[in-house]
Amino acid sequence: METKIQSFYQDNYTDFNGAFLVAKNGQILLEHYQGIANYKEKTKIDSNTPIHLASVSKPLTATAVLKLIADGKLQLQDKVQQYLPNFPYPETTIESLLNHRSGIPNYLKFAERDKKWNSKKVLRNEDVVNYMVQKKLPRVSNHNRTFAYNNSNYVVLALVIEMVTGKTFPQAMKEILFDPLGMEHAFVFDYFTQKEQVSGSYKSNYQMVPWDEYDALYGDKNIYATPRDLWKFHLSFYSDFLPDHLKELQFKGYSYEKKGVKNYGLGFRMNEWDQNTKITYHNGWWHGNTTSFVHMHQDTVVMIALSNKYSKKPYQTIKMSAIFGNYPYQLQLKKGETETLNID
Repeated sequence: METKIQSFYQDNYTDFNGAFLVAKNGQILLEHYQGIANYKEKTKIDSNTPIHLASVSKPLTATAVLKLIADGKLQLQDKVQQYLPNFPYPETTIESLLNHRSGIPNYLKFAERDKKWNSKKVLRNEDVVNYMVQKKLPRVSNHNRTFAYNNSNYVVLALVIEMVTGKTFPQAMKEILFDPLGMEHAFVFDYFTQKEQVSGSYKSNYQMVPWDEYDALYGDKNIYATPRDLWKFHLSFYSDFLPDHLKELQFKGYSYEKKGVKNYGLGFRMNEWDQNTKITYHNGWWHGNTTSFVHMHQDTVVMIALSNKYSKKPYQTIKMSAIFGNYPYQLQLKKGETETLNID
């Protein structure tokens, strides 16, 4: 097994700039770090280098929400207006934000495509909701009618976490998730104080990607962590950190209106081939950061790839699932050759 993982890595990640980890049954099978964290400072990526997770932040935000539910602080079917009274879409529930069935507008579309936000002004989480209110933006679709992946959902969830805990989102995540799980290098990025303290984000030609007006938003992104932090997060799903009934809800699909294997749970994407064959995961892309977190719950396997230089290589990580079970992926093990493993 280790030989196949090593072969896959050597063949697919030759010029990778980032961090890579595969573990099963709580044991790390392969861990590798290569490349530069900051080209200006010439600092190298190592096991202590937090990397921007992009949308791999969403499973972490979702799990913090579920932990608050486990602690009796809120409920899945609670209306968002219960916590954010000015929120302009009264039907929206905590659950429909988590599973992307809320139908609310996506800030990336109304702020960027429609040019409805001053690009010289940094957008904060509360600005997203206030702008929806001020401009009376209509829903994109009716509540709970269809799945539509939408960063606004997790921006709003971060605000709910702040209202419920009475703390900033960075502090709440530290207390709810990072500290209890021993995620010692994980943190929520503060655009206003930490820009000079984090690993850079680079284009494929090694040019640094400049900061923009969306870089202060959190919940949907802006969590930094190492692979070992995410490994500890993965291990929490085999502990009593969350009760079993909430884990079952997190890893089930909610959107079956379209045919196909792709679905979404509470903070996790998933591929469902049948009742017994499912992979939960999340990919991310923000600026030059591309990331993948594959949590194979029934196989007790986690596969993690984090890059701070734009590359599609992290998205190949899920193909390694064929090493561990009956999953329909072709696994490239040698140059110019592919092997299909464990496929009916």
